[in-house]
Amino acid sequence: MNERPVVKRTARAILLDGRDMILIKRTKPGQQPYWITPGGGVEPEIDTSVVAALHREVSEELGAKVTDVVPAFVDTVPHPLTDDSPALSEPSPQGVKVQHFFVCRLAFMDPTRRHGPEVEEPCGEYEIVRIPFSRAGVASVEVVPPSLREYLDRNIEGVRALLAPDLG
Repeated sequence: MNERPVVKRTARAILLDGRDMILIKRTKPGQQPYWITPGGGVEPEIDTSVVAALHREVSEELGAKVTDVVPAFVDTVPHPLTDDSPALSEPSPQGVKVQHFFVCRLAFMDPTRRHGPEVEEPCGEYEIVRIPFSRAGVASVEVVPPSLREYLDRNIEGVRALLAPDLG
């Protein structure tokens, strides 16, 4: 099987504040609401790394800063090729989007400092919400992507352990 080209990368925060997880409730006209982790696309012309993209996105979407950024989960999903996709050695019907999820702690948040396209030209609503960081809390909302919801359901304790002081 041929490797599919990576056409998009995202950086997303499994953002913990005490016993809570901070999510964004997305409501688009004519669709059911869903809950996403803060974050978004890596912009190669702006971001020097995936982690730099995470910090930029958290600042834009929440007006926040994070600490203790630790890789937790990577998800790869099909993503259509676009005109600006990297040149391919062989034709391929589609590429992939690689989603990098990092567990991190909230250092501070001031929603009045939110900026960027989600705030300046919103498509629907972006509401900052807190849920308990527990299996019941995660199950209480429609967290997307489903692979993240499944990962968290299996690994709540492990995700917390990624921020343990003895991890090194």
